[in-house]
Amino acid sequence: MKIVRLILLVMHLGILFLLFCMQLNAYVPPKTFPWFNLLSLGFPVLITGYFILTVFWFFSWKKRAFIFLLFSLAFINPIKRWVNFSSKIKETPDFKVISFNVKGGHFGKTNIENYINSKNADIVLLQEDGEMDYKFDDLKKSDSKKMYIVSLFTRHKIINHEILILGDYNSFNAYSDLNDIEIKGKTYRFINLYLQPFKFEKQMIKLDGNSEGDQQKLKNVVKRLIPTFKSHQEQVEIIRKAIDNSPYPVFLVGDFNSVPNSYEYYHLGEDLKDIFVEVGCGSATSFHDYKFPLRIDYVFTSSSIKPISYQVDRSIRLSDHFPVITTFSLEK
Repeated sequence: MKIVRLILLVMHLGILFLLFCMQLNAYVPPKTFPWFNLLSLGFPVLITGYFILTVFWFFSWKKRAFIFLLFSLAFINPIKRWVNFSSKIKETPDFKVISFNVKGGHFGKTNIENYINSKNADIVLLQEDGEMDYKFDDLKKSDSKKMYIVSLFTRHKIINHEILILGDYNSFNAYSDLNDIEIKGKTYRFINLYLQPFKFEKQMIKLDGNSEGDQQKLKNVVKRLIPTFKSHQEQVEIIRKAIDNSPYPVFLVGDFNSVPNSYEYYHLGEDLKDIFVEVGCGSATSFHDYKFPLRIDYVFTSSSIKPISYQVDRSIRLSDHFPVITTFSLEK
């Protein structure tokens, strides 16, 4: 039994070490050391294993349980970025934003239009919109240039539009634009972001029990992850410049193709509020195509903007993503 406990203790210390390494994503960019970013993908598994072992030490009447429990306080914020239990704000919102990766409209253009129209949003930001010419009630589309991947619809006045990242449509890279929109006499900057995807398919990451085959699949996964992490670093720098130079409060919205506690999360969200962490309740998982919790859709805002609610709408399946619906109070 002592040998088993020793093995479990080594495992527990190893998981603790990896969790602390993951938090170095706030400081170490992927081009310097990309392996920390891999740990952010495995955070749900790591933190679950950590708490299971902590409970084991409690039932084993070991004092080390209290030490591991104390260390777990360092992971409260990383946990809240995945699962949160904010209390409901009893205030009537006056502004609604919907972000939705619609997967090229493959699940039906009319269904998507009907869904959006039923929500009566002020701003709708789409990712992977494809070449669909969406029509939403009382909402006009930003800009005449077609970007194919990101688009914005609003009932308010657009006073400026700029393309930040224009990828190659055929190779399906990153896309982003910004719109400065006047709302109730005040201007806000909306950045719609679609970071470069990893281009995985289920078959590529599904392990089948064949040791050699599974090992090769894992190698292929890493070969895709590392270069994409490095590309994300360059894309994040472009977006940060648009945020830092903005004369207006910012809404940063979209599909980041990155999970919480990653380099992308820390640096895109720097000096901004993660609206799920502020007012979200339950799980933030927004990508449901794999049987693994993945939160890759976000809404960040400047600190001056007051959030009221955050919802991942799991009532519909019109894409491999769930829509994210957020409300705010923009009263002066």
